[in-house]
Amino acid sequence: MLRPCAHGAQKYGIDAGQWRAHMCGLCLGLRDGHGQVARSATNTDAIVLSVLTEAQRSGPAARTVAGPCALRGMRRAEVASADSPGVRLAATASLLLGAAKIRDHVEDRDGSVLTRRPMTRISDRWAASATAQAALIGLDIDPLVTAIAQQTELEHRAGYDAVSLDELTGPTQTCASELFAHTAILADRPENVSALREAGRHFGRIAHLADAVEDFDTDRARGRFNPLDATGTTVTQAYDLLRESDAELRRAMAGTDLARTPTVRWILLDPLYALVRRLGRGIGAPLVHACSANRDHAEHAHFPGTGHRPPTRRPDIGSAIAIALGVYCTGWACCSDHTSPCTGERKDAWIKNCDCGDCCEGCDCCSNCCECDGCCCDGCDC
Repeated sequence: MLRPCAHGAQKYGIDAGQWRAHMCGLCLGLRDGHGQVARSATNTDAIVLSVLTEAQRSGPAARTVAGPCALRGMRRAEVASADSPGVRLAATASLLLGAAKIRDHVEDRDGSVLTRRPMTRISDRWAASATAQAALIGLDIDPLVTAIAQQTELEHRAGYDAVSLDELTGPTQTCASELFAHTAILADRPENVSALREAGRHFGRIAHLADAVEDFDTDRARGRFNPLDATGTTVTQAYDLLRESDAELRRAMAGTDLARTPTVRWILLDPLYALVRRLGRGIGAPLVHACSANRDHAEHAHFPGTGHRPPTRRPDIGSAIAIALGVYCTGWACCSDHTSPCTGERKDAWIKNCDCGDCCEGCDCCSNCCECDGCCCDGCDC
């Protein structure tokens, strides 16, 4: 979801390799603490937890020299220390969410019966590792575990009972809010806890709704659960909620000094705005630049489709394991486009997420601010 833009790094005067440093630190933290297979749980959106923790701490950032890696062209590099509090929090989130995703596949009876037991063992092991790691950083993980379990129950109940969209997005909001708030605790900045909890709540809402909008056509074609279909919410209404949460997240962050921290703007705030604009393009909503108009007053036309991902075939559990071991554990996903073991979709190489990707396509970030996709000019004075 978060794709930092290299042009934005230049604008803020920071090293564009910072995102990669946090990603490598998370990957190595998972490997060192939980084994090679755990590297496949690397959640690139969880990197923001490491960034937020580091941005709130005083003193120099904790860095260590990592060995050669395919993502870095087999070069050594300084990366976030695997035992730093922020990386440990990001690893906890990655393991917890990875365990939940595997468990969902097992409960959905994807793949053959023979693969369900080993996948259940991996899920249980990751969940136990997340609990143990949470204890090391003083995170109460029980509310997060309860929220994840509640998410499954709500989706099942939505099949025969009325469930609101707020209820369906609630567990994701709870998890994100507690994780964001804990970055302030780890950084010994208690004055930021309330604001970051609110920012995290809206981050979770954006993550849930963005996934629902992007998967809308695919889920409908395959008869899968989608919170928008289940609640009768149109993609245009979902887009309005996305814009609302983006604005509320920024308002919450403005209550801290983090809103003016270059790395936070570059890795969190700018990519979120670019994401919302990209989704608006997909549903045909008119895009109004933040510098020239109030986004809350834009009118939106409804289109029957979202224009996003075409339907793909989800691999069975056996194939998913083979992809995970052969693509993620070997580092192949770092430097080459690949198939997702969870959805069957083609994914960009992770190294492509270390630069502009498509956020600046068709614009000159440095000289034409008002044509940019939000990667470099949200909140600017132009």
